[in-house]
Amino acid sequence: MPEAGDTVGGSAQQLRFLRIDDEALEMEAAWDGTGGMAPLHLHPSQVENFRVLEGRIRAVIDGQEHVYEQGEEFEIPAGTPHQMTGDGPARAHWKVTPALRTADFFELLFTGQAGESFLDDFANEFRLA
Repeated sequence: MPEAGDTVGGSAQQLRFLRIDDEALEMEAAWDGTGGMAPLHLHPSQVENFRVLEGRIRAVIDGQEHVYEQGEEFEIPAGTPHQMTGDGPARAHWKVTPALRTADFFELLFTGQAGESFLDDFANEFRLA
């Protein structure tokens, strides 16, 4: 299980866990601008909040494309299909409420330890849209 202070990811995207408890998962996400959009997905019962710390974030939320600049905040309601990436190098504060097992999801995803039943195992946290 990951702990606050741990970092996961590769060169295109990294996540540093800031807070992990039952109430919320808080992370700092960094994109180098070379990766594509995450696959279109949703979180059935979790709300995501983002605050852009540096650069720009490009997101498609419920079919609408948005670009968020440094200092802007946005929310993705539970059950809303979305995808995003850094529009060039970018950094954001990212909060997921409730946390559920999202930290475990990211750890397994980014360390290559996701098995055959990965998406089924984390269906409460993540579903492809």
